[in-house]
Amino acid sequence: MSCKDSKRHRANAELVDKNKFYPLTDAVGLLKKAAPAKFNETIELHIRLGVDPKKADQQVRGTVSLPHGTGKTLRVAVLAKGEKIKEAEAAGADFAGDNELIDKIAAGFFDFDVLVATPDIMRETGKLGKVLGPKGLMPNPKAGTVTTNVGQAVKEIKAGKIEYRVDDQGICHAGIGKIKFTEEQIVENAQMLIRTLVSVKPASAKGTYLVSAHLSSSMGPGIKLETAEYLKTVKA
Repeated sequence: MSCKDSKRHRANAELVDKNKFYPLTDAVGLLKKAAPAKFNETIELHIRLGVDPKKADQQVRGTVSLPHGTGKTLRVAVLAKGEKIKEAEAAGADFAGDNELIDKIAAGFFDFDVLVATPDIMRETGKLGKVLGPKGLMPNPKAGTVTTNVGQAVKEIKAGKIEYRVDDQGICHAGIGKIKFTEEQIVENAQMLIRTLVSVKPASAKGTYLVSAHLSSSMGPGIKLETAEYLKTVKA
């Protein structure tokens, strides 16, 4: 890190009180002021949930369509057969095919961000588990990436539908937009993700569910968020 970058980083960090919990709107305003990089940084939301991911009934995972998208155009590949390949291509899939595409992926082709598959090709897709699993690219019904409606799936992903899931520590990490979004757009995207996570609270999860939330940009400081507003929703 250059001296100039270090000075900028320190100045931006001083804008944020590390011991304070900020309302979402205030946090977004601070991020916009503190963004130190010249590129269009990604806005990230990190939410710790009071769940035990080791328990099957507490593995929080699903999808949500952000009202303003992510600001990133995702490359979508589709594994399907027959007419479903044409449907995927018509919907805007970057790559679509059957066994030939499976072999290509097995050989090391990963020029895509999301992989969608139809149920009738999942048996063949299974052999890709060792290469797709570590990259988080294996199609999964809970993520909406195993479906017969591939056209709709492709359109939704392109429009800003994202997958959320907790990691081994019970934390959900998600990119929810870009620093060049308006403050209102960032706030609405963040609210959508938080409220979605609240709405899927596992019945077996005990104690505080929405433990903590932090907002940050790619190069900016992390900001603690107030969660009382959303905790009321959980209790309701």
